[in-house]
Amino acid sequence: MLPIPESIAAKLAHLPDTPGVYLWKGADGRVLYVGKAKRLRPRVRSYWAGDHETSPKTRMLMQHVTDLETIVVPTETQALTLEYNLIKEHRPRFNILLRDDKSYPYVKVTVQEPYPRVFVTRRLLDDGARYFGPYTDVGAMRSALNVVKRIFTVRSCTWNMPDDMPERACLDYYIKRCKGPCIGAQSIEDYEAMIDEVVAFLDGRTDEVVRRVTERMAAASDAMDYERAAEMRDAIAQLQKMEEPSVVLSVEGGDLDVVGYARDGDDACVAILRLRTGRLLGREYRFLEHIEDEPDADVLSAYLGSTYLAATERAEELLVPFDFEDRGLVEQALGNTHILIPQRGPRRELIDLAEQNARHLLEEFKLAGMEADERATDPVYELGRELGLQKIPRALVCFDNSTAQGKDNVGSVVWFENGRPRRSEYRTMRVKSVDEAHGPDDFASMREVVFRYFRRRLDEARPLPDLVVVDGGKGQLSAAAEALVSVGLEKMPLISLAKREEEIFVNGRAEPLRLSRRSPALRLLQQARDEAHRTAVGYNRKRRTMRTVTSELLRIPGVGPAKRRVLLIAFGSIQGVRDATPEQIAELPGWSVAAALKMLAALQASDPTAIHVAPAASAPVQSDTEPTVS
Repeated sequence: MLPIPESIAAKLAHLPDTPGVYLWKGADGRVLYVGKAKRLRPRVRSYWAGDHETSPKTRMLMQHVTDLETIVVPTETQALTLEYNLIKEHRPRFNILLRDDKSYPYVKVTVQEPYPRVFVTRRLLDDGARYFGPYTDVGAMRSALNVVKRIFTVRSCTWNMPDDMPERACLDYYIKRCKGPCIGAQSIEDYEAMIDEVVAFLDGRTDEVVRRVTERMAAASDAMDYERAAEMRDAIAQLQKMEEPSVVLSVEGGDLDVVGYARDGDDACVAILRLRTGRLLGREYRFLEHIEDEPDADVLSAYLGSTYLAATERAEELLVPFDFEDRGLVEQALGNTHILIPQRGPRRELIDLAEQNARHLLEEFKLAGMEADERATDPVYELGRELGLQKIPRALVCFDNSTAQGKDNVGSVVWFENGRPRRSEYRTMRVKSVDEAHGPDDFASMREVVFRYFRRRLDEARPLPDLVVVDGGKGQLSAAAEALVSVGLEKMPLISLAKREEEIFVNGRAEPLRLSRRSPALRLLQQARDEAHRTAVGYNRKRRTMRTVTSELLRIPGVGPAKRRVLLIAFGSIQGVRDATPEQIAELPGWSVAAALKMLAALQASDPTAIHVAPAASAPVQSDTEPTVS
């Protein structure tokens, strides 16, 4: 196996498990190879899994590779199209096998000729012609091309006109598939105007062509040339079904630049997807560091006002994820580029795709050298965006309380890291400030649990979470806020999640936040809330069991607190103690066979209906009690 360069090894652990394109680069920064993948992570890692003895080309490629770049796209089909576009742009030396006759076809218009032709080709030449494509459905493309030729009567001959002219017109002239420019029946000006319409159509302005054909159909119908009108009708139907050149997403309009934005604390990434005539041609990005307390809108405005404004090539429309104060000034400085903020539809999907790329790049930037499971998931980013947090909530804690008719008041804390539970950080504790004689007080319990938890983490100098979640409504939120203030953490983001309507109450906001039931961010909060509830109820049940066992054993002389604790840990319940044999009890610290017989006799006397059955000797039952914060 070849050694993995450090610059690549840091990225391999953080590759997304999604479709995309990868670019292997050499020491001089040039692209050596472009490939596509249904799942980027296993595909890219496979290059380092063996010595490539069966593929000399791959072995030579990996000897020259020093860097890696990846671009995320929604589907494998779109990765295929992007791969081809990038190969065409960069012409990597190791992609030579993708340039054979199995490549995707183009429609070629020989605009450099006096009488241009329109035909299909698989070779791209720098000859001044216009190329449209690539097309993935060859059959549909050829069918549509025939329709175009019939509508525009483009010549199909190969004469080198006007230097080489035939003596008589071909059959196409007599069946009205060509207007006969070879015999002077059509002027060169008229022919050039027709070619302009062909180019406009292949550029994607289908509506304009359909309108013109519709006018011709109406004129033929008025002249009672119904056969010609029927041909136009059929042509319109085929035009509407014609496959456009492959696109990433179906977006109307001209060229687009799409901005994706991701932020984590004092670092941010802006990624720009460049779409031309509906095709994704590439991606650019820039990291922004040390932005401290600057709002996201100001960061985006600063980037657009400097880097994007200085770009040599800009699209007709610039799509941005959110509004910013200087949008009018920036748009005025950009000139012909209009700034749009799509909220739904295909353009919004493009924004989401750009943001996914920005998140992926930011993860690579911040987490190089860390473990793959430290990569934040998309729901974590969405949660931060929905709550308006400047720092991504990689670590969040959720609090819940549990009680049984005012007794055994307990609290629980669960820790989620990058959207996944981290059970080693779960904590449970007994609530001490609530008097059981006066009944339950959920607000006071929440205040105590939050206070004790954070006071201890501060005393032990342990990491703090990025977001605090409590189970409940405004009351529980206020109680938790008071606890955070008392330990000096009043600026820590705090929310509560109410069960009935799944409303999110944010500390400092009057109105609750309602997310879609399908929102991944809401599902993440629900998972944390349910996990905290499960942990609290489980610990409450264990406390009740302990109280029951203790009350029974308190009536037996000679069984003190230490011995009761040993019995509880070993057998779990009073019935477990009754079912144990004297030999099993005697194996415990502080116990003997005689003491065990005496205690079992006292238990049987306290409950004459209990039948003592000594089971076969077995290992003591271990307790799974959660760590407890005192």
